[in-house]
Amino acid sequence: MEPDLAADLLTDALYLVTKIVAVLILPGLVTGLIISIFQAATQITEQTLSFLPRLLITLISMALASHWLIQELSDLFIRLYTSIPGFL
Repeated sequence: MEPDLAADLLTDALYLVTKIVAVLILPGLVTGLIISIFQAATQITEQTLSFLPRLLITLISMALASHWLIQELSDLFIRLYTSIPGFL
């Protein structure tokens, strides 16, 4: 097994994980920041006001990005399976 091939596959996998996490987490973080600013300005301390919008935005972003996420994961696994002979 060539170390360069393994390092490239590991780099691609870590980059894909970073992209997936960013797509799923960043919309919720932005929504939470906006809700926190609103809560600080109005001094409302209701916990469900911050939780429910973040949950809904995260679910919506997951639904909208699901096709792209599955395609990216499929491409990575196809690249992994086609490079198996290079490992042997």
